[in-house]
Amino acid sequence: MTKSERFEQGLKNRQEVVGAEYVERAYDKAGDFGRDFQDIVTEYCWGASWGRQALSRRDRSLLNVVILGTLGRNAELALHLRGALRNGVTVDEIRDALIHLSIYSGIPAGVEAFRIAQDVLNDWNAAHTDATEEKGQQQ
Repeated sequence: MTKSERFEQGLKNRQEVVGAEYVERAYDKAGDFGRDFQDIVTEYCWGASWGRQALSRRDRSLLNVVILGTLGRNAELALHLRGALRNGVTVDEIRDALIHLSIYSGIPAGVEAFRIAQDVLNDWNAAHTDATEEKGQQQ
């Protein structure tokens, strides 16, 4: 895969997992100063890593949730929890992954990860309930 192909695949993966709006905001906020960094994130994280085939997106999402929760990277954890839900990870799988994180990374990391996950799930459920209600009213 060429650099350009890796970037294009990364951009596609990134938009599908975290949302096109998020990616656009990340580039906009980066401005001229951070644009090169956003290109590196897109090409290498989302193209060279997420573009590989041995692990599914679902599996990668679970890995990221546990890694980011362990590292205490809370904003990225919330982002990747939403991505995990988009990638078909269930609430039960997220719960079990966070319990696993708690045992191996420490209870304080687990407490924070569960708090963030609860906030994300509340927002996710509210957004999907609203969308379902709107769809029902249109019919």
